[in-house]
Amino acid sequence: MIDETRIRAALSPFGVSPSEEQIVQIGEYLRLLSRWNQTISLTSLADPEEMVGRHFGESVYGSKLLPVENCRLADVGTGAGFPGLALKIFYPTIQLVLIDSNKKKCAFLAEIVRILALSNVEILAERFDQIRPEKIAANVITSRAVGEFKSLLKWSRKALSQRGHVILWIGAEDSVRVSRTEGWNWQPAIRIPDSQRRFLLIGRPVDQSL
Repeated sequence: MIDETRIRAALSPFGVSPSEEQIVQIGEYLRLLSRWNQTISLTSLADPEEMVGRHFGESVYGSKLLPVENCRLADVGTGAGFPGLALKIFYPTIQLVLIDSNKKKCAFLAEIVRILALSNVEILAERFDQIRPEKIAANVITSRAVGEFKSLLKWSRKALSQRGHVILWIGAEDSVRVSRTEGWNWQPAIRIPDSQRRFLLIGRPVDQSL
């Protein structure tokens, strides 16, 4: 579907250098994503290189701004597994919780986890706000597709462990609006490479210990 050279080229703008094993995993992921996408809506992208850049490059770029290795990470509204499973491929030591209310998408996620033999991955087929937040106890909460930012941040305050952070993949206007949320400390929004409209926004509750 897509060879190693094209995968590496698609990831290079994001400062990502995959290993041979990661190249194989990405290729298998894309194969399964394209197959499942014929019956359930997982991605609007058709070009394999664009898929690599948007889904894997942008996901892993978040780890350049906030280290995630060895953490407990909850990905809210994960959809086709991004950024959560992309980060897991590059940082296998992550303890990953994938949260999505769509049961068909969760079936796809389970297939990816099985085929790629990923360990320490929990899949919750529920709305995040129906999950008791204390159950999550995440060091990092990520979200790329959830627009309910007010509800997400309210839930995240209790779902984060001490010194925990949220990472949001977000549009320019939303980044300005969310960064004004009271009770949170936000780093300046960072524009994602190869994009004019998509940003990364990282924050944590103000009442957490430094």
